Amino acid sequence: MPQPRPSPLDDTAPEAAALQRSLYARMSPAQKAARVSDLTHTACTLALAGLAERYPTAGRPELLLRLAVLRLGADTVAEVYGWREPEPDGP
Repeated sequence: MPQPRPSPLDDTAPEAAALQRSLYARMSPAQKAARVSDLTHTACTLALAGLAERYPTAGRPELLLRLAVLRLGADTVAEVYGWREPEPDGP
């Protein structure tokens, strides 16, 4: 199997990357799906924390809608949930 080209942004040692690929290759589809689900949950948790930092007065429902905008786009959220981001006050 040909080795993938390293990314210029990749800071993982080639040996560690090879081990990681080997471990992923041995995972069952259910284990891979669980890993993806866990990583998605973590990414959403971090995004929510960032949104809470940027919008400190927003409640959980608004933060979840803002997360939906990040993931689905403003037009989809407006169509599905009937919510648009409020216009900022002033210039």
